[in-house]
Amino acid sequence: MKIEDIINLTEGVLTNSPQVQAIGAATVYQSKVEHGDLFFSSNQEEIDLAIKNGAYAIVYDDDSIVKNDDEIAWIKVSDIQLAAFKLVRYVVIKKEAVFYLLSEHELTFLKLIIKHKGNVAFIADDWRKAFEQILNSDSSLYVGTNKELMQLIKPDVPLLNREVDGYLVSDTLFKSTYKVDGFLYQERELIPFHLEFLLRAVDFCNVHDVAYTMDRIKYTKHFLPVFIDAKLRSTSASKSDKVAIFTDNTADITRAREYVMRSNMWVKSVVFTPPKTKVPGIDHPHWFKTEEEVRDLLKNIHYNYAFILNADRSILNTIKEEYSLF
Repeated sequence: MKIEDIINLTEGVLTNSPQVQAIGAATVYQSKVEHGDLFFSSNQEEIDLAIKNGAYAIVYDDDSIVKNDDEIAWIKVSDIQLAAFKLVRYVVIKKEAVFYLLSEHELTFLKLIIKHKGNVAFIADDWRKAFEQILNSDSSLYVGTNKELMQLIKPDVPLLNREVDGYLVSDTLFKSTYKVDGFLYQERELIPFHLEFLLRAVDFCNVHDVAYTMDRIKYTKHFLPVFIDAKLRSTSASKSDKVAIFTDNTADITRAREYVMRSNMWVKSVVFTPPKTKVPGIDHPHWFKTEEEVRDLLKNIHYNYAFILNADRSILNTIKEEYSLF
């Protein structure tokens, strides 16, 4: 690509009169710079090393950068991240790539069901990693969850389809029987209010001819129930009426509590959160600072369902299952 094209795409200003007229590739990592490359950075040490590695052009946004080589092109921009993604947009158009903005739940289920992850590129939240992914990938189908970043890549990035086929046949809070694509899936480890995310992921696969399977459907990091006994040991549902539910978001806690109130009025539920966390509908959740405090709460408070925000199930006493032929 010609230097003048780089200037036009990034809306930058050429601050010297270089001898080089074109670059071969672009990167935001000094360690990846090769002879003839364009390098995006405002770090003096990184820039100096990139030049030693053969960089032909530098895009920067810091006026204090010392230009140590007059033969290469120095392009000053107002914002280095924005400039990098203006170049990415050009590449995206040439690739005819398709991008989708997903929720964290949708992304989780998409990763669970697709058979070959190479068919879809998952955009990293870090803008530098995302830059490298798009420029150096042969993929034409991309998904990501960082709205600000995805809109830098494609301002009108679409969401997954909301009007999709599939429905619940029967459910409890921890098991669902549902129908998708004409097939019935019985008693799966799927929270009923997570079905909508699974359906959108399936629809995405159908629209883009991505092979998928339901064989790996299971509880996710967003809502992980573990039946426990009095000593906080994991056990089977038939042996306990206490469940520790580990979740990474307050929305699932709210939806689960609404589900419980609609269907199981006898169930006593409690909510444990880090200090000063606000959960809709809960005036006084039980706050914890340490894992030991969570364990103490689980041992000493009366409950059937304990919703635990941002803690790991490793705080429980796990027992290895024993298998027998008899």
